Amino acid sequence: MSTQNMIVDYILQNFLFSDDRSLINPDDSFLAKGIIDSTGIMELIFFIEDQFGVKISDEEMIPENLDSVTRIVKFVARKKAG
Repeated sequence: MSTQNMIVDYILQNFLFSDDRSLINPDDSFLAKGIIDSTGIMELIFFIEDQFGVKISDEEMIPENLDSVTRIVKFVARKKAG
C-alpha cells in the first residue's frame, strides 16, 4: 500500500470515522478544514513514526510538513531519503 493510501486510510478511520475517500482531498489543510486538531496532529505524528520508521523532531512539527496528506507524503519521502 502506498504512503498516501496509508495516511488517507488512517485519517478516515481515526478522525472522520468513515471509509469514504471523497471526504478528503490530498491537498486539504487538516487544520483549516477542521479534520484534525492539535491533539490529533500528535496522534498522527505517532502513526507516521511507527508506520514509516522515521523520527520527527520538534522542529519538524510544522504545518509545512504535516498539514495535508500531500505534505506528509513528501515529508516522509524526504526523511526516508535523508
